[in-house]
Amino acid sequence: MKVILTGGAGQLGQALRRSASAAIGGRAMELITTTRSGGEGAIALDLADAAACRALVEEYQPDWVINAGAYTAVDKAESEPELAHAVNADAPGALAEALASTGGRLLQVSTDFVFNGAQGSPYRPDQPVDPLGVYGASKAAGEAAAVAALPADRLCLLRTSWVYGPVGKNFLLTMLRLMAERDQLGVVADQVGCPTATAGLAGACWAVLQQGVCGMHHWSDAGAASWYDFAVAIAELGQDAGLLTNPARIQPITTADYPTPAQRPSYSLLDCTATREALQLPPLHWRAALQRVISDVVA
Repeated sequence: MKVILTGGAGQLGQALRRSASAAIGGRAMELITTTRSGGEGAIALDLADAAACRALVEEYQPDWVINAGAYTAVDKAESEPELAHAVNADAPGALAEALASTGGRLLQVSTDFVFNGAQGSPYRPDQPVDPLGVYGASKAAGEAAAVAALPADRLCLLRTSWVYGPVGKNFLLTMLRLMAERDQLGVVADQVGCPTATAGLAGACWAVLQQGVCGMHHWSDAGAASWYDFAVAIAELGQDAGLLTNPARIQPITTADYPTPAQRPSYSLLDCTATREALQLPPLHWRAALQRVISDVVA
């Protein structure tokens, strides 16, 4: 079983590399990792180069490609729409087109930002997308490109939300730094979703390959939270773990109080019921997952 992993240096990519098993479905696995710059056992691949994406698949002819790489700078995407589209839309389209000819399958990791957040109840995988900004639109276009190129039994689209982990750039690590530097922080309380730890998300990705699950799916940790709720939990658990001695006071603010270049969905909770059943993975509440990640940060 030959698997190509893109975005191997990112927070999800690192979690996937750490949790990779020796075999998939009873077959020995060869993991071919790509990063933008290469090195440390990885192949250099710029996801903004669609031709390079096609060439890589044609050269290695993998059984699966896990496309964990993405342009994730939500606000910066508003001023770099071409680059965001190249990485988030053209690359999965190119990977899917090449896999269509080589016979492989694609696991495309996507985002809750493909929804507008207006319905106020968890989004099912089969609901229509309506992104609010460039980032969400580029990811939705990537989904559409993959669907157009590959049959349903050779494509898994896995949407997730609010991804964080012990490495990389994410809300948890930013909050830990700011809470140690400042006396008070304002955090948005009127955007609701669910934090998702990279370890659990990586486990879901490997379960997709182990069981050959395809189609449209949603994965996040269990429960619901606002960014304010998430920040308060980080302060509490961070202090308990000894990462913070006197954390900043967290004040709830509104989206209007903290304007950003990109508009974000006010409610982006994902309905993961069918995916958990398909992958045979039990839910883990986001606060329990956070405690595990903070333990990893301490270690």
